[in-house]
Amino acid sequence: MPNKIEHLGIAVSDLEASEKIFTDVLGAAPYKREEVESENVITSFFKVGENKIELLQATSEDSAIAKFIAAKGEGIHHVAFAVDDIQAEIDRLMNLGYRMIHEKPKEGADGKMIAFLHPKGSNRVLVELCADK
Repeated sequence: MPNKIEHLGIAVSDLEASEKIFTDVLGAAPYKREEVESENVITSFFKVGENKIELLQATSEDSAIAKFIAAKGEGIHHVAFAVDDIQAEIDRLMNLGYRMIHEKPKEGADGKMIAFLHPKGSNRVLVELCADK
């Protein structure tokens, strides 16, 4: 079961400009920038108490983030929940009838294993499950 909101993912067109905005708003610089080649994104992470904000900029026009921005503009892309056993949580949700984008966890940013719940089954909210590697 999820035990906290791990982070909010925000799709951005210009990572440097967005980092400045969030640095100003949060009063702290990002603690990490990372490219996730498998997702065609560069991420930037900010700490907010126990939670995080993840900014995501596409590195190719065919990435999910580029398609999201083209369709909806910049903004909140997903909410991520921390789980202890990601495969058990995937299996639990699938047994309840939810459709997963990933039926097996995959490597994501910030040292996490990730899987996404399909937004058509979750009120059009993209939900990410995250667990430490």
